[in-house]
Amino acid sequence: MVKARSLAIAGIVAAGVLVSAGPADAAGTGPCDIYASGGTPCVAAHSTTRALYGAYTGALYQVKRNSDGATTTIAPLTAGGVANAAAQDSFCAGTTCLITVIYDQSGRGNHLTQAPPGGFQGPDVNGYDNLAGATGAPVTVGGKKAYGVWISPGTGYRNNNTNGIATGDAAEGMYAIFDGTHYNGGCCFDYGNAETNSLDTGNGHMEALYFGTSTGWGTGSGSGPWIMADLENGLFSGYNAGNNSGDPTITHRFLTATLKGGPNQWSIRGGNAQSGSLSTFYSGVRPNKSGYNPMHKEGAIILGIGGDNSVSAQGTFYEGVMTSGYPSDATENAVQANITAAGYATTSPASGPAVTVGSSVSLRATTACCTTRYLAHSGTSVATQVVTSSSAATLKAQASFTVRAGLANSSCVSFESKDTAGSFLRHSGFQLYLNANDNSTLFKQDATFCPQSGLNGQGNALRSFNYPTRYVRHYNNTGYVASQGGVHTFDAASAFADDVSWVVSAGWTS
Repeated sequence: MVKARSLAIAGIVAAGVLVSAGPADAAGTGPCDIYASGGTPCVAAHSTTRALYGAYTGALYQVKRNSDGATTTIAPLTAGGVANAAAQDSFCAGTTCLITVIYDQSGRGNHLTQAPPGGFQGPDVNGYDNLAGATGAPVTVGGKKAYGVWISPGTGYRNNNTNGIATGDAAEGMYAIFDGTHYNGGCCFDYGNAETNSLDTGNGHMEALYFGTSTGWGTGSGSGPWIMADLENGLFSGYNAGNNSGDPTITHRFLTATLKGGPNQWSIRGGNAQSGSLSTFYSGVRPNKSGYNPMHKEGAIILGIGGDNSVSAQGTFYEGVMTSGYPSDATENAVQANITAAGYATTSPASGPAVTVGSSVSLRATTACCTTRYLAHSGTSVATQVVTSSSAATLKAQASFTVRAGLANSSCVSFESKDTAGSFLRHSGFQLYLNANDNSTLFKQDATFCPQSGLNGQGNALRSFNYPTRYVRHYNNTGYVASQGGVHTFDAASAFADDVSWVVSAGWTS
């Protein structure tokens, strides 16, 4: 039986296609089965959404509950299947959770955990990077709910002590599925091979997939984002250190990106993770810049950061692997067919009681101290104010907002001031302000909030769209976006569930 199955998979790889009878078939053969049959086995396999081997039943990832510090592991629903998102939802009900470990499914123990400080400090305790929120990137896979890894600036995962990852000039391959609409120009949203000391140790000491719009090194065609290779001290799109016009701007909602490299050869490919085939954006010799031929890979693994722990990038990761050896295009094509058959699809990041677009609302605090206080602005400042039926019309207007479809995601919401048209609640430096919409991507993200059920059982909690570990909170009456038990004073764990739960009532000003 094993021999027959291996021969069948080998036939698929040779043909470069994967015949599928529908999403359910993804459980029979995983990407790492295909790579193994192509002679380039996975030496690291990471996913929070599904198993990457057809027979895998082990842990996919671990979450930590912020209310009490308890942890649990999330496994596939079935062998080779989709993650058990319901188990996470049950464990994290009424509180917030972080993704603490992304397990390596290859059996080599190349797990990803909270990245330590390096050339750059992270924003968490002792210079570590932040961990991702467990609910920031909901999707469906084959019709079943799952969660990806939403990387906000400051978030990162790493393993500096790996087993079997390519070093020196040895050949390797990798792929990842990213959200092609979630990116920035910061350095560097990477997945792949990096330095083992979290420092920049020179040209050619990395080989990692990059996705974003950074223009400080290489670029592709158009304005980006692009799939490029982070080879350290350079993001490369092709042979030239500058521009490769054959590397296109690519923005598929679910994006497959591949990178492979060996002695004086490398390749970038990409495509839509929901349908179609891969395209080759570069395949040839190493870049025409010293230090990259031969390569000096060190074998650490990073996610969401640069090799020196540069932490200003953002993006979303769903699954990815690293291989031993240089995969053939046919093998990668078969993996792409498996990915499209898995059935990735979007789902709303909002949940809980509906917050109706177009309605006039006021947001009332539910903490026992403060149930007569409403979120209001005074100029650009935002804090809670006591508002009653006898309050001045000016104050009532300052505590009233029109609900708009989320400026960054229409499944979420934005709050436009009733008395200052064109100005919205937004966060900056994690404090709330009322500012005029400048139509920038950053403003739209900062002004978008995803409602869910109130953490204390009342009303709604309003989760920040671009920092999904953070929720709209009143602390000493001032408005913030806060994370439960984080490093700032306003992140205090005490009364967190109450402070972030709001009754969304009819606006004081209609």
